[in-house]
Amino acid sequence: MALTGLQIQKLLPATNCKECGCSTCMAFAMKLAGKKASLDECPYASEEAKQILGAASEPPVKGVKIGNKNISSLGEETVFYRHEKTFVNRTVIAININADNPDAFEIAKKIKEYKLERVGEILTVGAIAVTQKNSDNDIYSEIAKKIYEITELPLILRGSDEAVEAAAKAVAGSISIISGVTGENADKMREIARENRHILAVTADDIDGIREITAKLKKDGFNDLLIEFKTYSLAEAFQTNSIARKAALKNSEKSLGYATLKYIETGDETEDMVIATNEIIKYGGIIVLPVFDPAQLVTLMTLRQNIYTDPQKPIQVEPKLYAIGEPDRNSPIFVTTNFSLTYFLVSGEIENSGVNAWLIIPECEGMSVLTAWAAGKFSGAKIAAFIKEIGLANSVDTREIIIPGYVAQISGELEEELPGYKIIVGPGEAADIESFVKSVLLK
Repeated sequence: MALTGLQIQKLLPATNCKECGCSTCMAFAMKLAGKKASLDECPYASEEAKQILGAASEPPVKGVKIGNKNISSLGEETVFYRHEKTFVNRTVIAININADNPDAFEIAKKIKEYKLERVGEILTVGAIAVTQKNSDNDIYSEIAKKIYEITELPLILRGSDEAVEAAAKAVAGSISIISGVTGENADKMREIARENRHILAVTADDIDGIREITAKLKKDGFNDLLIEFKTYSLAEAFQTNSIARKAALKNSEKSLGYATLKYIETGDETEDMVIATNEIIKYGGIIVLPVFDPAQLVTLMTLRQNIYTDPQKPIQVEPKLYAIGEPDRNSPIFVTTNFSLTYFLVSGEIENSGVNAWLIIPECEGMSVLTAWAAGKFSGAKIAAFIKEIGLANSVDTREIIIPGYVAQISGELEEELPGYKIIVGPGEAADIESFVKSVLLK
């Protein structure tokens, strides 16, 4: 539980030395309570204070990293709803491969090659679950090792204790996950994980059972953990994830303050998607999809990107003049805002139209066209000032500028601010740019 400023002040040296930049220790304590300062700024803090305040400042959901070469961070969450602050580490999307699948290595290669580019970000699969079916223990470990060598992604090992032990040793140092750890094998798996640098995912029939295992492992000095809830319906999964997050955040229940691992394997594609969606929006740490399906991945990765975007920091691109294709001094000029999604939609449609063009992106604080216009960030005066700032007249000979159709009302102001330029009102939707180019610019 977070400490108050008064509680923190009692742990400070009370010298009022001002070396931290604050006039008194109480003022510094208030900054610490508001997470606006670090205890490192106090040169006289005692070891006791560092220990107590360090523990108090730990995120309610413990952070853990999986992977050695392709690393994903989990946990470290501090809020129940993203609008309170932001969600920190995205749900990792993993794919299951059965060890006895004759196409296992080909699937692994496809996963390795899969990349989705959206609004300037490359999205990929974060882990691979290797499930033992009919393969014997040695073959399972060999297949797991080969899949790791192909993908260099952290593995989620699921099989018999003997198979998992062999595989954990085969991929030692990869910081993979040993799945399905129970009260019966927790001690054995703890030592295997510790010796080979892996993470443990613990499971039990109910929440209380999981709490017992995580508390025991933490007491034994092993705290790199995930939790696997056994849920059998969408409603149960929704409820269980919410209870665990609330217990960690509101009640400081450390035994439930871990990221989760969820296998999705209903056998129904639609139901799988619904469950995966629920995990992404309701605190899922890792979701394991049953098959490699690019169509599923596009949908889920797009959703995840939107959910895990900081609502207080819109995604935006650098304000400047962009070349789309290979424009020359006489190529047409478009203008839009620096909201990333707007930029990539508009630039993509210009490119698809087959025309080489210039795209002016002024500073709009990451807002969309109508939002920026309503906020006074995308006015004729603002755009004109930016155009003069970047020296557009020296870079191109074209004197026609195409503005978004939704802000046609700024055309007159923009022409007044830019004598000698003609302002053309373009389409309202990016999807109509191609037809606009063909019917207006190239007619």
